[in-house]
Amino acid sequence: MSLVTPSPPRSPDVVGSRRTPNALKGAGLLIALVALVLLVLLSIWLGSKSIPFTATWDVLWNNDGSNDAVIIHEYRIPRTLLGLLVGAALGLAGALMQVLTRNPLADPGLLGVTMGASTGVVVSLGFLGIASVLGYVWFAFAGAAIASLVVYVIGASGRGSASPERLVLAGAAVTAVLYAFNSAVLLMDPEAFDEYRYWQVGSLAGRYYDVLMPVLPFIVVGVIVALLLIRPLNALAMGEELGRALGAHPDRIRVVGAVAITLLCGAATAAAGPIAFVGLAVPHMARLIAGPDQRWVLPYSLVLAPILLVGSDIVGRVIAPPSEVQVGIVTAAIGVPVFIALCRKRKLASL
Repeated sequence: MSLVTPSPPRSPDVVGSRRTPNALKGAGLLIALVALVLLVLLSIWLGSKSIPFTATWDVLWNNDGSNDAVIIHEYRIPRTLLGLLVGAALGLAGALMQVLTRNPLADPGLLGVTMGASTGVVVSLGFLGIASVLGYVWFAFAGAAIASLVVYVIGASGRGSASPERLVLAGAAVTAVLYAFNSAVLLMDPEAFDEYRYWQVGSLAGRYYDVLMPVLPFIVVGVIVALLLIRPLNALAMGEELGRALGAHPDRIRVVGAVAITLLCGAATAAAGPIAFVGLAVPHMARLIAGPDQRWVLPYSLVLAPILLVGSDIVGRVIAPPSEVQVGIVTAAIGVPVFIALCRKRKLASL
């Protein structure tokens, strides 16, 4: 006699009810992708210089060397592509940060990545006199990587493993030290402070292919690593003991996740400056739409964050012609009230 009781056959209604939520989530993701494509077209069309849509469409596919073609191909297209990359990187980095630290208010700056990138820029400006974006982008990325490594070494020192709590505390300590160092250097060098102030706001303006191409490989690798963590993160969300029983390795997952966060946030911050709010709020929006399943949270964050960033950049270009408002200011002005409204309407979605 068999000791295993055969499970009753599943009712077609039960199977269909399980498929319906996934179908709705897939449809929502498809709608978000369509919205992102439309925003990309708007970003190429709209700007401080008015170009008719028909002319924009023509020179988009036929670069005739005219002034309009130069604006479209040399300025707006690389700026839009950089907005897509930076947005996707910050959204994924924020989602990883929140699930790895079990902190719903975590953002990519919590592990010292953003402040590390800022320190790299300060060093290049204050000590080496490098004031070009292409010049200090590498220092920003190196600073982000070194700060992340220091945070992990401090968090893993002593007894026990690098738990989320210890990593957060180590990140706060490293951030405080680097902030003090940056302030001291900038106060003694007014010229460096003027240049750093512009970078600190967060902007996509003035960043073209010469900045886009160096950070592209790092962001692509970071996105791939983050998406490969979807199943392990779901197992880890059940608790460390149950996760280990399911074959997950918490310490390994945290290390790989920290590498992905460093690649994503470091490259994005190096290219566009520290753009706040995107990495904090977008994962919450994704969970409000799709629930806590990382199979949906990470893809939604990958799409919703570029929508927020590219949309904010479009708004910044058109609200004060002929000048522009930096995208970091617009994301805060648009996103913070929306985030507050979501928090007041309902509790933050569980991690």
